Amino acid sequence: MNKELIKQNHVYWQNRALGYSEVNKEELAGVQRENWTSFLTSEITLQFPGRKRSDIKILDVGAGPGFISIILAEAGFNVTAFDFSESMLKEARANAGDMTESITFIQGNAMELPFEVESFDVVFSRNLTWNLPEPKTAYNQWVRVLKKNGLMLVFDANWYTYLVDDKKRGEYNQDRMNVAEQGLGDYNIGANFDQMEAIAIQMPLTDRIRPAWDEEYLQSMAAGQVSIKEDIGQVLYSTKEKINYKSTPLFMVKLIKD
Repeated sequence: MNKELIKQNHVYWQNRALGYSEVNKEELAGVQRENWTSFLTSEITLQFPGRKRSDIKILDVGAGPGFISIILAEAGFNVTAFDFSESMLKEARANAGDMTESITFIQGNAMELPFEVESFDVVFSRNLTWNLPEPKTAYNQWVRVLKKNGLMLVFDANWYTYLVDDKKRGEYNQDRMNVAEQGLGDYNIGANFDQMEAIAIQMPLTDRIRPAWDEEYLQSMAAGQVSIKEDIGQVLYSTKEKINYKSTPLFMVKLIKD
C-alpha cells in the first residue's frame, strides 16, 4: 500500500474538514436533506421489508462531516460513521447535535476496516472511491463486512478526469464559467485545491471510465447482484450542485450480496 500517498491524503483531509463541514451544513439546510433521506430510506426499506429501522446496521464509510450519517440516524437506522480523518469526525459530531449519541463514530482506513465479517446490513459510501489508492482492496473490505442479502450503495463521480482528458477539461472549465455567470458559489475553487489535484493525479481511478470500472470489478468478485444508476444527481442534487457538477455527473453503484 502506498504509505506516502495515504499520508498526503490524510493531511489534506485533516486540513479540509472545516471547509467541507460548511458544505455539509449547506446540505443539511437545503433540499438535499429531504432528497437523500427519501431516496436512501426507500432503497433500504425495499431491501429489508418489515425490518425495524433500529435493527438495520449501516456503515457510512468516508462519513466526512456527517451529512449521510446524520440523516440516516434521524430516519431511525443504527449508524456507524467511519472516516480516515479525526478532524472530519470532530465536525461530524458537532453537526450531529442532538443526534450525536445515536451515532457511533470510528476513525480508520476504508481499505482496512476493523470490523468482523458480515457485521453490517448496509455499507454506504459517497465521494470516496475516487480518492482511494487501492479501490479494489476497499471494495473487498466493504463486501467482507456486509451481511448476506446486505446492500452496498456507492455514490461517486469521475471527479478529476479533467486532469487527464482535454475534453473533460473544457467541460469542467465551462462549469466554472456557468457557476460564475449565475452568481453561485463554486465548490471547485478554494484553499489548497492544487494540493488535491496533485493527489488526485496519483489515484488509480482518475483515468478510469466509471462506473463501468466499478461494475466490472464487482462482477469479477462474484459477490452478488450489481446494478448501476447514471446521473443520480438529477434526483439528489440541489440546483446549485447540478450547475457546479454538470460535467461530472454523480452515479450510483448498487450491490446486493449473495
